[in-house]
Amino acid sequence: RGRINEELTQLTEVKTLFRVSQTKGGGQHFGSRLLWLDDGTLLMSIGDGGNPPIRLNGRAIRLNAQKLSSHLGKVLRLDENGKPLSGNPFAKDKNSRTNPYIWTYGHRNIQGMAIHPKSRAVWATEHGARGGDELNLIRKGQNYGWPKATYSVEYFGPPISDKTSIAGAIDPAVVWTPCIAPSGLMFYTGAEFPDWQGDLLAGGLVLRQIRRIDFKDGKIVDQTTLQLKDRIRRAGQGPDGGIYVLTDEIDGRLLRIVPK
Repeated sequence: RGRINEELTQLTEVKTLFRVSQTKGGGQHFGSRLLWLDDGTLLMSIGDGGNPPIRLNGRAIRLNAQKLSSHLGKVLRLDENGKPLSGNPFAKDKNSRTNPYIWTYGHRNIQGMAIHPKSRAVWATEHGARGGDELNLIRKGQNYGWPKATYSVEYFGPPISDKTSIAGAIDPAVVWTPCIAPSGLMFYTGAEFPDWQGDLLAGGLVLRQIRRIDFKDGKIVDQTTLQLKDRIRRAGQGPDGGIYVLTDEIDGRLLRIVPK
């Protein structure tokens, strides 16, 4: 946490509030998305650590997504000072190894989270491997299956699991195969596109597009594609109600989506 000056040129009072429990090498699957909830607490996604052959303590690192002693492959809930909340689902677990920060588990690599403007439900987009990208409704204390259940296959060919659904785990609301490589996302509440109000816009890195997920009465009924030329890092809504898009390129750009 730090404080930025009015000129937006300097950070002061910089302080580390939280550090992931396991240190890993490599450059894969760190997450992370930060999302402030209505009660002033913070959700933070942490990636599973990476693909084979990456290992941690002698095991495939991604297996930590199912371990309640690890931060890897989780959504965590913290207060504004980086501490776990007593209302977290595993905070009072009698097993001393269970981590009190965990909100949900069984994730591969969440890079988008947003709150529905009416229901206030939290939705998240998650990278699969080859195929199997997911849109999930995030529910307190739930398991989202990775890597025991997935629509993904390994980058080198074989299935990651023989199951796409397992007992006790939440199934994805949407699965994208081929993968779009989902990035930041937003719920639209502006006035420029009246038919889009309440819909979810998800950026796509690999397919260079935005997917609009059409919500009606809180349920997904359809999706459409806005095709662009650049990798899309994030779609967001500005204070003016406009839709702004950050590209993920060497010469990145800030775009605005406007009606024809």
